Amino acid sequence: MNTENIEKMSGHWLLAKIGKRVLRPGGIELTQKMLTLLNITSDDSVVEFAPGLGSTASLTLRKNPKSYIGIDAEQHAINQLNRKFRNSSARFQLGNAAHSTLPDQSADKVYGEAMLSMHADHRKSEIIKEAARILKSQGYYAIHELALKPDHLDENVKQQIQKELSAAIKVNARPLTVSEWTSLLEQEGFRILQVETAPMHLLKPQRIISDETFLGFLKIAGNIVMQPKIRSRVMRMRKTFEKYEDCLCAVSILIQKI
Repeated sequence: MNTENIEKMSGHWLLAKIGKRVLRPGGIELTQKMLTLLNITSDDSVVEFAPGLGSTASLTLRKNPKSYIGIDAEQHAINQLNRKFRNSSARFQLGNAAHSTLPDQSADKVYGEAMLSMHADHRKSEIIKEAARILKSQGYYAIHELALKPDHLDENVKQQIQKELSAAIKVNARPLTVSEWTSLLEQEGFRILQVETAPMHLLKPQRIISDETFLGFLKIAGNIVMQPKIRSRVMRMRKTFEKYEDCLCAVSILIQKI
């Protein structure tokens, strides 16, 4: 296993490197709830922002949508996805979630996971606006993101959490409280339909086993034990998550374009 640039590698790709496939803050269970709420059918044209390793894309394709397009900003992710889904009807293309280049009102349903949290608030708004642009009238948008709690969390505490998360995962983490997430979505012309939350237990053994199976857990644990540089980074992330466990959660929100 190549450990070059381990210190600079973003947290999600670091975890992918050791075998973690489900990289969403609420785990596979909250992803499945999100897809259940979206109710994807064979009549739907679906767009996913930042499909990453394609775990959710696999679940979506089982529902046989009319079409599926994944937009990702990283070329190596697109290359991997095109290889993984080469025998399917899925399309993956390089693009920016804020400027996808997809036609206006071309999608029935759009979703994205664990990506808005990694952008500044103005960038979050740009991505949400893009979802609204490509959605048909009355179309549905769903997100699965990292969130802060409670809603009245002190602003100084919020900034400290964001600072330490960013340092640990090497990504500009900017999660919002659940009420801030819903307000932001409403500001961009969406109606809130349902909100679901889950604990943020990404690196807890029980969650890893649930998401990856016991054999997957053993593989991940083995890679951590055998790679000191990776182990140091993973332990740093886990320590940060545990430090702020009472202030972190995962949220999935289903909304409809007005």
